[in-house]
Amino acid sequence: MVTTHAITALRDKRGELAGSIDALQDQLRQAFIDMDHIDATLRMFQPDIELDEIKPKPLPPRHRAFKGQVTRAILAMLRKEGPMDAKAITLRLMAERELNVNDSGLQKAMHKRIGAALRNLRERTLVQSEQGKGGLLRWSIAGS
Repeated sequence: MVTTHAITALRDKRGELAGSIDALQDQLRQAFIDMDHIDATLRMFQPDIELDEIKPKPLPPRHRAFKGQVTRAILAMLRKEGPMDAKAITLRLMAERELNVNDSGLQKAMHKRIGAALRNLRERTLVQSEQGKGGLLRWSIAGS
């Protein structure tokens, strides 16, 4: 029965998400405790401090990379694998960095970033592109 497989898969997924929610709630609880400790310490040094005036700082996205890290990964991949299109490079790089390849928003952001890195590498004559199947550019190390 197809429905029993679907129900089993959905039950498993629900259990996974419930576990994830529990873990996130534990992290949130610990963050509140840590912030309370910092607030108390701040009040020790500055009793009249207005804590509401301290603006929250946004966290950088998990997919952030250090300067040059994406470029080095692309070059290493092209040296090892040979010519590839940008989509294949994106998926491979996301898998290497243990990012969710099923997250379409993240995949789109990474694809844009990798496309920009590839164009920059082409301008520096480190890689070259040629028209491939389906209109996609195939990228390779220059001179290979």
